[in-house]
Amino acid sequence: MTRTMHTGLLAGLAAVGGLSIGLAVAQSSALDPVLVAPHIYAVALENEKVRVLEVTDRNGETPPLHSHPDRVVVFLSPCAWMVPTADGRSYMESYKFGEVLWAGRETHGGQTSTVIQECRILEIELKRAN
Repeated sequence: MTRTMHTGLLAGLAAVGGLSIGLAVAQSSALDPVLVAPHIYAVALENEKVRVLEVTDRNGETPPLHSHPDRVVVFLSPCAWMVPTADGRSYMESYKFGEVLWAGRETHGGQTSTVIQECRILEIELKRAN
């Protein structure tokens, strides 16, 4: 997943309003993370501009295949996990409480979480303007 890091919780949340118009894709219900992995994803807020998901990532859980539109990710706790590389090695990726980043659309799943401790995240999905 390609990400551009943004610093500051308020700056990231303020950006959502300006970015929401025309950037998101419609969520396919067959790949909706809330429907396929309700033990990980829950809707905190939804309106015509955004859908905000509460995400709880726990070590050892394996979410099924699911899809995300463009979104802003806000870390509600310190988060760290191991990321495998093509050569069989791995490295640790980590984020601090309050860090904000941009994540583009992606479809993924079927890999067991390697989060080091329970990780809590808000994902602010952007919807297409009418």
